[in-house]
Amino acid sequence: MRYFVIPTLFTISALAVLVSLGNWQLQRLEWKTELIANARERPQLAPVPAPGPETWSGFDFDRYDLRPVSLTGRFGTDEVHVYTVLTKPKGPRGGQGFWIMAPFVTTDGWTVMVNRGFVPGANKQSEARPGSAAPTDERDIVGLVRRAPKPNSFTPDNNIESNEWYLRDPVAIGRHLGVKPAEIAPYSLDLRADMTPPGGLPQAGETVVTFTNSHMQYAVTWYGLALTLIGVYIAFTWSRLRAGKASGPRD
Repeated sequence: MRYFVIPTLFTISALAVLVSLGNWQLQRLEWKTELIANARERPQLAPVPAPGPETWSGFDFDRYDLRPVSLTGRFGTDEVHVYTVLTKPKGPRGGQGFWIMAPFVTTDGWTVMVNRGFVPGANKQSEARPGSAAPTDERDIVGLVRRAPKPNSFTPDNNIESNEWYLRDPVAIGRHLGVKPAEIAPYSLDLRADMTPPGGLPQAGETVVTFTNSHMQYAVTWYGLALTLIGVYIAFTWSRLRAGKASGPRD
C-alpha cells in the first residue's frame, strides 16, 4: 500500500483544486447573469438623484451601474476626447471616433464627468462640428451611471498633448481639468439620446454594454478535468493492484 500514498495524496489535492475552480466559475456565472439582466432592465427604470459625495467612499457600482440618474447644474467649457470604436451605433454615425467628455458642475458644487456622445474621428475638434458646444445655462440632465473600465496590457497611454484619452477614468480626467479629487464623482454619466444637439453631434444615447459569459464552459472544463483525474487514478490503482497480484508471493 505504500506505493499508493503519494499518488492518493496528490489526487485528493488536485481534485480539491479542480472542484474549487469549477465552483468558483459557477459563482461567477451567477454574478455575470445578474449583470446582464441589469444591463437590460436598469436603463428603463425611472431616474433617481445622482449619488453625491456622501456615497463615494466605497461606491457601490454593482448597485448603480447603468442606472438612470438626474442632476441639476451647468456644463463646463472644457471637453476631453476618449477614443472608441462604435461598432453597433443606435444613431446614424459609427466606426472609429471619440466620446466627448465634459465636466458638469452640480448646484451642490461637486462635479461629474458626462459623456455627451460619439463623434467620428474627422469631427474630433469642435470647429469640425458647428453647434455641438455644450449648453452654458443651468439645466436638468439625465444619464446612465458608468464605472471606469480597467486598463489591460493593450491599453495605450493617454496622449494629453493631443487631448486623446484611451481610458475613460473620470477621476483622472477631472484631475487633468483641475477639479479637486474630493469634488469629482467616481463614476461618469452617459447622456440619453434626447440630449443630442440639433446638429447631430455629439451623438448621445450610445451606451455600449458588452459582456462575455463563458463561465459555464469554464466550469464544465474544470469539472471534466476532475472526472478525468478520478478516472486516471482508478485506472492507475487497478493496474498496480493487478500487477501486485500477478507477482504475488512465490515459493
